Amino acid sequence: MASPAGTEFSHVIDWPEAMDQCGDDEEFLRELLSDLRDEIDEQIVKIDEVLKRNDMKDQPFLLIMRASHVIKGASSNLMCQELRDTSTDLEQAAAGANELDTASQEAEMEKVKESYAELKKAVDSYHSFLDSVDI
Repeated sequence: MASPAGTEFSHVIDWPEAMDQCGDDEEFLRELLSDLRDEIDEQIVKIDEVLKRNDMKDQPFLLIMRASHVIKGASSNLMCQELRDTSTDLEQAAAGANELDTASQEAEMEKVKESYAELKKAVDSYHSFLDSVDI
């Protein structure tokens, strides 16, 4: 079954695969996609709060890793590849920074912020997709 949004959002979701994951139940898939939006938005708020605090003592990279991991897992289950890929990149950037000493972590924060910017673009694309299919 083709995506109700056509091919414009094929980078956002593999609709046929997502439908297959849901037993070809489009109503169920739409419900899950809505739930995913809520979960992503909640995790984005958490990441935003960590970045605003800009306090290396709060284990910011661990918190970012956890939030991006949640997004990665949830988006993977629904075949949302762009979200999966960008959240994986953020999780890996944060994990690498988390392994460093505090002085080195500050320098790595820019890489984490760049990965986060890419994730936010993917989230915007996901929201646009949902709007286009009335979810």
